[in-house]
Amino acid sequence: MAAFVAILLLSNIIGASKPSYITLPGGEQWSFGAGVLFFPVSYIIGDVLTEVYGYARARRVIWAGFAALIFMAFMSWVVVSLPPAAGWDGQAAYEKVFGNTWRIVAASMTAFWAGEFANSFVLAKMKLWTKGKHLWTRTIGSTVVGQGLDSVIFYPLAFYGLAGWPPELLWQVVLSQWAIKTGWEALLTPVTYIVVGWLKRREGVEIFDSDTDFSPFGRAQKS
Repeated sequence: MAAFVAILLLSNIIGASKPSYITLPGGEQWSFGAGVLFFPVSYIIGDVLTEVYGYARARRVIWAGFAALIFMAFMSWVVVSLPPAAGWDGQAAYEKVFGNTWRIVAASMTAFWAGEFANSFVLAKMKLWTKGKHLWTRTIGSTVVGQGLDSVIFYPLAFYGLAGWPPELLWQVVLSQWAIKTGWEALLTPVTYIVVGWLKRREGVEIFDSDTDFSPFGRAQKS
């Protein structure tokens, strides 16, 4: 939970609003959101939590992350709004880095909430369908759904219509975010296998959410 929340907050503070690029072989620049380099790790942690401890436990962690996002937004608003002391000339830079608009805050929270719960739900359901076999199919499959929702919700809600974000750049970033996040999940699949196997042996658990209440607001535990 600590790692999940830390990565979530740092990704939103440091990388959410900066577009970067890579140069393709033909010389064309392909844009992507800088936070994509680290944010997918939170989804991998979410996959591990759901696979080992079940959807109900993962749901608690997701809500903890959501509460942390709310506090981060509130703290940013308070600190940025405080009048700067005489002689300090960093207010403009501070506002640019930490003064996220209500759009970015709302988009981030909405995308996180929808994406994480979709990711956990799909993984838990696929575990039942596969009878606990073929872990890679559900980690990657859940990421395709969860990260897809996260990307397609966050960037249009946060940046559509703003200067510096023409529609072609916006959707290029959405698609690249989705592809890179899914690629990260696939690349780190061996690590996921190692962590999941180690935790299951250490904890002595194997959760199948056959009777779990999958509502994000539910409280029922697995059977």
